[in-house]
Amino acid sequence: MIRESRSERAFTVAITVLLLILSFIAIIPLLSVVSTSLSSSRVVDLNQVTIWPKEFTLASWAYIIDRPDLWRSFLLTLFSTVIGTVAALLVTALFAYPLSKTEFRLGGIIMMAVVVCMVFKAPIVPYFLTVRGTGLYNNPLVLVIPHLLSPFNLIIMRTFFKDFPKELEEAAQLEGCGYFRMLFSFVLPLSKAVLATLALFYGVVLWNQFQHPLFFLQDPQWFPLQIKIRQFITDSNEIPLLGAPIDLAYNERTLRATTVIFAIIPIIMVYPFLQKYFVKGAMIGSVKG
Repeated sequence: MIRESRSERAFTVAITVLLLILSFIAIIPLLSVVSTSLSSSRVVDLNQVTIWPKEFTLASWAYIIDRPDLWRSFLLTLFSTVIGTVAALLVTALFAYPLSKTEFRLGGIIMMAVVVCMVFKAPIVPYFLTVRGTGLYNNPLVLVIPHLLSPFNLIIMRTFFKDFPKELEEAAQLEGCGYFRMLFSFVLPLSKAVLATLALFYGVVLWNQFQHPLFFLQDPQWFPLQIKIRQFITDSNEIPLLGAPIDLAYNERTLRATTVIFAIIPIIMVYPFLQKYFVKGAMIGSVKG
């Protein structure tokens, strides 16, 4: 066992303390929002809430949970995220696997096009006209289809497949496996690390998407959760409190805070299970091209 020197231990302690301080600073806004959602309207109006709830109450949560329009947006976002993530992983794998093979002659040209697409983003107006021309305007499929393939994620998966043991593929070929059967029967079951990493990448993008539904969805019944949250924050009509009792336990500030927490809970719950793959997946894509 290699023993660390005094300077190495001091460096490790300093980095740990610095990261703990930065983590605490980063989590303060979240704690403040959580405390606001769990506090009464009286103490919130008096600006007495910091990072701990005061006059604890679940009135705001009861009001939000009882909103059917919010649940519709939540379920739409959940459905599009799950379906979109699975479909995106499938499409990415089908693209990345042949690109990882040296015998695929067009691989170099296609990868050059992928890099160009990653560096140079499409202008907003031509992109909007193109998507609308495909029939996705005011269509809930716009929440999924434009996100089925990410150049960055494609490069990560391609790099992972390039490092896949060739002996296993050669043995499978000797047993008569074609490329499709090899991909789905051998390669993907042994690629859980990269699949989990890209599932996190795709899932976060799909769950938090705001620009696409803002541009392409006009019917309120198709509004995803992020657009609904914006309505709660900017539109006072979404929170009808006129004529409500003065001693009501919630107000606009507590309801908006509750809505924000309601929207991020699923990602917070999923992220710890996939976080260990995050750094590994990022390193895979950065070490080799």
